[in-house]
Amino acid sequence: MLNLDFSVFNWSLIQGFILKGLWFSIVLTIIATAGGIFFGTILALMRLSGKKWLDVPASIYVNGMRSIPLVMVILWFFLLVPFIIGRPIGAEYSAIITFIAFEAAYFSEIMRAGIQSIPRGQVFAGQALGMSYGQNMKLVILPQAFRNMLPVLLTQTIILFQDTSLVYAIGAYDLLKGFDTAGKNFGRPTEMYIAAAVLYFIICFSLSWFVKRLHKRIAIIR
Repeated sequence: MLNLDFSVFNWSLIQGFILKGLWFSIVLTIIATAGGIFFGTILALMRLSGKKWLDVPASIYVNGMRSIPLVMVILWFFLLVPFIIGRPIGAEYSAIITFIAFEAAYFSEIMRAGIQSIPRGQVFAGQALGMSYGQNMKLVILPQAFRNMLPVLLTQTIILFQDTSLVYAIGAYDLLKGFDTAGKNFGRPTEMYIAAAVLYFIICFSLSWFVKRLHKRIAIIR
């Protein structure tokens, strides 16, 4: 019979092991989301440009990244880049760069769908006002696309937060690593993994509930 003991949990344990990992997971999620949306929007515009020299490389990148498991990308980058440049870059920096590069492919598809969801009349109206392609995108199309895709962007961000646990494979000190380290130090790995699962569930369920409410509010505004 499995003997569980959660009495080891106290503020000292949380402060010494868990908060450090939670902080890195949150920072990684925020940076990867911001970078992913930025580069993803650029990739989406390249794919919608109608120019093959922009569309083809962007399509290859997006489809290629979406066809590879994230954990493989993390390991490849962490192992190959130091070999190429001749020096290590650290697990944390490696994780940040990898997540931005990987998530850009997913955010690209979200933004492309958002841009394509805008009625063509909006584009023609901007052109009628004498706007250039760039001005039309910046002032008319992209703001509406962001608003339409906001629930989907936030949902992808929640998935991204869950995926941050994969950096455990390269030794980065994320939330899962914090629980694992605490489990080893206190001799209670089972309790720590259960607690990690519960905390991930609480965070992701709460964020999902918020996104659902936001989606309803946006639908009412429309």
